[in-house]
Amino acid sequence: MTNKGKYYITTAIAYTSGKPHIGNTYEIILADAIARYKQAEGYDVHFQTGTDEHGQKIQEKAEAAGITPKEFVDNVSGEVKRIWDLVNSSYDRFIRTTDEDHEKCVKKIFKKLYDQGDIYKSSYEGLYCTPCESFWTESQLVDGKCPDCGREVKPAKEEAYFFKMSKYADRLIDYINTHPEFIQPVSRKNEMMNNFLLPGLQDLYVSRTSFNWGIPVDFDPKHVVYVWLDALTNYITKTGYDPDGSSELFKKNWPADLHLIGKDIVR
Repeated sequence: MTNKGKYYITTAIAYTSGKPHIGNTYEIILADAIARYKQAEGYDVHFQTGTDEHGQKIQEKAEAAGITPKEFVDNVSGEVKRIWDLVNSSYDRFIRTTDEDHEKCVKKIFKKLYDQGDIYKSSYEGLYCTPCESFWTESQLVDGKCPDCGREVKPAKEEAYFFKMSKYADRLIDYINTHPEFIQPVSRKNEMMNNFLLPGLQDLYVSRTSFNWGIPVDFDPKHVVYVWLDALTNYITKTGYDPDGSSELFKKNWPADLHLIGKDIVR
């Protein structure tokens, strides 16, 4: 059979604040079916999955359980991997965001973004939802509660580093308009465009100081890297991206051909 070239597929990585649920398992089985199909078609498939292991929510859950955050995530990540193996999924790589090589690379990525002027220091004041690890403005709340999960929010103020997301809005909108298949199904594409991108992207805080279970910012260690920046980079760190020179595996596989993710994290 002729080799049709590479096919890099990823799943969202399961958040280790609790045991995996049916949605996580559905996702890995779906990704596995696609990976196997592409393999059978003659593609050189690279299939990556794993667990997302930092953040305030995990620190609080570990404290409540009377164990360290690392012990807590070791237990949950072990359970996730056990289930992924139990359903016989054919992943090539299982990343944990507590892996040393990932943490090292995230520190480098943060510094690179800072050095090129995409990250700056300021402070944030807003209404904070701990389960979602998100700040909201009054106008974004739904019935006075978090628009994502419907739970209570609390006022919070924090010094933070911010990513200039606003700088990238135009090129993102342009890319999606010229590549309409980039976000599928089209209903999700429209949702992202109309509810998120077109109203105007706000700069995003990308560090936290109110807890310490995270990857420290190398040059300002009282800050830890915001869990989303740390988690999202998994798709490049584990395939060998490095700001100082990436591996052949990364050069071969990037960009990914399919990121399979739940609707709640498209944003």
